[in-house]
Amino acid sequence: MTINSAAKLFSLSFGISLFGAVPAFFSTALAAAEAPDRLNVVLILADDLGFTDISPFGSEINTPNIARLAAEGLSFTNYHTAGSCAPARAMLLTGVDSHRNGVPNIPEALPPELLAYDHYQGVLNDKVVTLASILKADGYHTYMTGKWHLGHTPELLPSARGFDRTIAMADTGADNWEQRTYLPIYDQANWYADGSTHMLPDDFYSSKYFIDKTIEFIASNAEDDEPFFAYIPFQAVHMPVQAPREFSDKYAGVYDEGWTVMREKRRLAAEEAGAIPKGTEAVVTPGTLIWENLAEEQRRHHARRMEVYAGMVDAMDMHIGRLMDYLESIDEYENTIFVFTSDNGAEGSNIILPNGGSALSAWFDIVGYNSNYDTLGERGSWNAIGPSNATIAASPLAYYKFHASEGGLRVPLVMAGPGIKNEGEKTDEFVFVTDLAPTILNLVGVNAHDGNWLGREVEPIIGADFSEFLAGSSSQVHDEFYPIGYELGGNSALFKGDYKIVINRIGQSETDWHLFNIRTDPGETRDLAQEQPTLLEEMLSDYENYVQANNVLPMPENYNRTGSILGDALRELR
Repeated sequence: MTINSAAKLFSLSFGISLFGAVPAFFSTALAAAEAPDRLNVVLILADDLGFTDISPFGSEINTPNIARLAAEGLSFTNYHTAGSCAPARAMLLTGVDSHRNGVPNIPEALPPELLAYDHYQGVLNDKVVTLASILKADGYHTYMTGKWHLGHTPELLPSARGFDRTIAMADTGADNWEQRTYLPIYDQANWYADGSTHMLPDDFYSSKYFIDKTIEFIASNAEDDEPFFAYIPFQAVHMPVQAPREFSDKYAGVYDEGWTVMREKRRLAAEEAGAIPKGTEAVVTPGTLIWENLAEEQRRHHARRMEVYAGMVDAMDMHIGRLMDYLESIDEYENTIFVFTSDNGAEGSNIILPNGGSALSAWFDIVGYNSNYDTLGERGSWNAIGPSNATIAASPLAYYKFHASEGGLRVPLVMAGPGIKNEGEKTDEFVFVTDLAPTILNLVGVNAHDGNWLGREVEPIIGADFSEFLAGSSSQVHDEFYPIGYELGGNSALFKGDYKIVINRIGQSETDWHLFNIRTDPGETRDLAQEQPTLLEEMLSDYENYVQANNVLPMPENYNRTGSILGDALRELR
């Protein structure tokens, strides 16, 4: 029973008019009864979802439920996160820079030289407070179902970081159909429930299971009128890209024209949707294969990989819709703030080869995985879209995951619910991942800490609270002269107003910084470094200040990200 329902029953039972005089001894009870319901929060995080992978941003993929949230709320087309999963999750949940919260990179990619430093462990340190902890202390029920990847020792699991009920996958990823690891770097898939090791059910499919458990957790406390915070970090669409066949088959033939055609279709659709400025240009991401040069069988296999990818996004959206329907059924939908976004840009790792083979084929033979066309995406299959297809997901942006270019950092953000005006609109106001935690707290009327939490000193939240912008009472989120630095695995950027400087030392071996106006040129096609040398030098100075203030360490010479993650495992298979 809700508080307002209790008020009505109270007045009827005792014959007291809520509009007339009220005896003094009833005043406290009626004041509480008339108080508005406290707001719930549903924070949905897709994994490796590209900038134009949802229909409100120009995708051909069917996402009606995310589109409904966009129609009821505000979409941010200039939202930026980290280029890899764990750093993004750590900043999202704490509002603290990744070099201060303990997660400057995923632990699997940290070289031994950097693991010697306390702030380079790749797991959430004890100097930060999570959004869940803050909300729990204010009376919220706190739930998490999905990928955690911020540590898997008891003190690092989500059950020890503010969440009441949890289903947590602790690794970089895992199979979506059964309890098995997806890379030879793990001995097993590490799943936990409420802090204890967990066995998945036989009918497991990740997106379905996460929503099933979220609904179960919410239902378990539905009668006590306390608000809830539900954090749902999906595995979709992290590799292995897998989806029920009925979803993948919906996209049969859609990608047969190849990535060049589909990338341009996405660009035009994104313009029409208002996700990018009219006339936005796009470059060909280096390393993209020429579709016409591939054999017919290769093109067929590449197209099917994208069909499965689209099916996985579609399935995720359908299950999000199930949660929305449930919240409507218990009269909590209108009382809930929804946040939908992605941890980073599309995955472009080249693990599945153009002929359908794989760099992991020896391991596939050992554990029973395959990448066969006929069963791609189904139980027992291993799928990834690869770098060329990733340019569709990122369209019209350059590059993809791990890069500091826009394709790695710019992803969709949709927010809907009480306190969010301009319904159905899009904004190109710059927002960074650390801004979400303080904004969510203000939207629900909970105070953010100022560097002191329950009597101990912690890292202060650095993100900007943009709740006034959401309410329509402020015209900007960040001052145009305020610099925001970023570094991950040797790739770096700094944002300031409409401008961004960027260098991809790892993966692209760049030696020079680039300067772009990312509001007018999100495709990063016009390097302004030579035209505006004074601004470039100013922003380079800002970046050096960021490095010094956050103790950003240089990557070792000859560092190779893929080699760091897979090197030892692949050598053992030879």
